[in-house]
Amino acid sequence: MIKVVIAEDDPQIAEIQRRFLERIEGFELAGIAHRLEEAKDLIEILSPDLLLLDIQFPNGTGFDLLRKLRADNSSIDVIMITAAKEVNTLREALHGGVFDYILKPLVFERLQETLQHYQQHLQKLHNLDTLAQSDVDKVMPRNSPAEISPAEITRLPKGIDAITLDNISRVFSQHDTALNAEEVGEIIGASRTTARRYLEYLVSLGKLNTEVSYGSVGRPERRYQRSD
Repeated sequence: MIKVVIAEDDPQIAEIQRRFLERIEGFELAGIAHRLEEAKDLIEILSPDLLLLDIQFPNGTGFDLLRKLRADNSSIDVIMITAAKEVNTLREALHGGVFDYILKPLVFERLQETLQHYQQHLQKLHNLDTLAQSDVDKVMPRNSPAEISPAEITRLPKGIDAITLDNISRVFSQHDTALNAEEVGEIIGASRTTARRYLEYLVSLGKLNTEVSYGSVGRPERRYQRSD
C-alpha cells in the first residue's frame, strides 16, 4: 500500500480528498494536516510515500514545506492540489520536483488518473536493475513528445493557459489510445469546447496527430493521439 498524507488547510476540501483517496485501490491515508507544522511532523513520524499538498496556508505556503523537505533530502513524492493558476507558480512547483500539479476544484477522475500513473511510475522504478536510455524515457514523463517546453510556454497565444495546456499534455503522456475532445474534457474537468481548443493548438505544434472516425450515429469526429 502507498501511504499518503494530505496537507490542506480547509477541512472540507481535505475531507473530499480523503473520500476520493478511499475509492482508489492501493492507497491508504496516513494522516491529514491543516497546518504546515502538522504536515512536517506527520512526514517525519509516519514516513509516508506521497504528499498531497496545497499551496496556501495561514502560516506560510506549501512551497516552504517543499523546500524544507528537499533540503532535508526527504524521499517523499509530492502532488500539488491548488487553486493557483499562475504560470510562475507552476514553474516553481516543477522546480521543486512535484510529480503532478492539479487545479481545484478537484475532480475524482483527475486524481484517480494521477495516482494510478504514480503507481505505475513506482512499479517501473522497482523493476529496474540497470538503466538504458529507453528505461529513463519510460519513467521520465517530461520526455514525452506531447510535453510542452518552457520556451513554448512563454509564447502561448491568447486563450491558451499554460496549466491547462500542461494538464492536457499529461493526458497523452498516460494514454496511448486516441481520444476525442469530450473524453479529454472529462479527464481534466473542462468542457468539450475548451478541450478542443487546446487539442487543436497541440496539433498545430506537432505534438498531437488527428484522425477522423465515425460514431454510432455516423457523425465524423476528430480523435487525437500523441505524435511519436
